[in-house]
Amino acid sequence: MLDVIKKKILITTAIAGVLYLLFAILSNYQNVINAFSRFDWFLIPVVLLLTFLNFCIRFIKWDYYLSILKVKISKVDSFFIFMSGLIMSITPGKMGEVMKSYLVKQLTNEPISKTAPIILVERITDFLSLIIIALVGAYSFDFGRTIVIAVGLFFVLIVVVISNNKLSKIILTLLERVKFLRKHLTSINSAYESSYQLLKLKPLLLMTFISFFSWGLECLGYYIILTNFGMDITILWASFAYSFATIVGAVSMLPGGLGVTDGSLTFFVLGENYSLDIAFASTFIVRAATLWFAVVIGIISVLIYQKRYGKILLNNFK
Repeated sequence: MLDVIKKKILITTAIAGVLYLLFAILSNYQNVINAFSRFDWFLIPVVLLLTFLNFCIRFIKWDYYLSILKVKISKVDSFFIFMSGLIMSITPGKMGEVMKSYLVKQLTNEPISKTAPIILVERITDFLSLIIIALVGAYSFDFGRTIVIAVGLFFVLIVVVISNNKLSKIILTLLERVKFLRKHLTSINSAYESSYQLLKLKPLLLMTFISFFSWGLECLGYYIILTNFGMDITILWASFAYSFATIVGAVSMLPGGLGVTDGSLTFFVLGENYSLDIAFASTFIVRAATLWFAVVIGIISVLIYQKRYGKILLNNFK
C-alpha cells in the first residue's frame, strides 16, 4: 500500500516541481527570490494553523457522516483515519480519499460500499460551499459567473437525483440490465442507500454550512499571504480567487488540480496589475500551506496509523 502511495506522491511532486520551476523561470528567477525575501515567514505558522483547523472541521463532517450510517468507531480511530486520507489530496478531485473506507473496513469490518459514499458527499458539500463563496465573488467582480453556475447546477443535479428515491430506483433497475454490473448490484444498492441517507436535507444543509466555514479559513489564509505582499485587496476578492481556482482545479480532474489551480491563482493576481514574481510567490506559498501541507499531515497520520493498527490492507473491495 505505502509503495503505491509513495510512487504517486513522487510522480505528482516531480510534476509540481517542473511546473513551479517553469513559473519561476518565466517570472525571472531573481525577482522571485526577492519576492520571497519580502515575505514575513513568521506568518506561515498562522496560515498553517488555519489550514489545520480546516482539516479538523472537515473531520467533524466525516465523523458525523459515520454516525449517520451507524458505523461504530472511536473518535481517535476516526480522527487518524480521516487525517490519513489527506495523503490522497493529490488524487483527481481528492477521490483517492476512498482509502478512508478501506481503513474503516480494516478496523470495523463495515463494507466499503457502505462508507465510500461519504467521500462523494464530502466533495459535494465542499463544492457547494465553495460555489457559494465563488458565486458572491463572481457577481461582485463580474467574472466567471457562467463557470460557477454551471458547476453549481451539476452538483445540485447530483443531489436531486440521489435524493429522489423513485428516480434513483429506476436508474438502479436499468443498471440491473447491464451484464457487467449485475455481480456488483448488492454493493451498488448499499452505496446508494448510504448516499440517500447522507444527502437528506438536514445533513446536507448542516454540512454545507460547516464546509463554508472550514474553507473560509483557507480563504483567510490566502488573504493574509496576499496582503503581506502589499496587495491592496479585500478578503472577499481573496476568497473569490481562492474558491474559483480550487473549483476549476478540481473540475480539471488533474492530481491536486496541479497547473490549473496554480495558474488560476497566478492569473487573478496578474489581473490586479501586480508583478508575475509576486503572483508566483503568493501562489507557491498558499499551495505549499494547503495542498502539500495536507499531504505531509497525511503521511504522518498513515505512519501513526500503521504503528497503532498494523499495515494497511487493500483487499476485499466490497
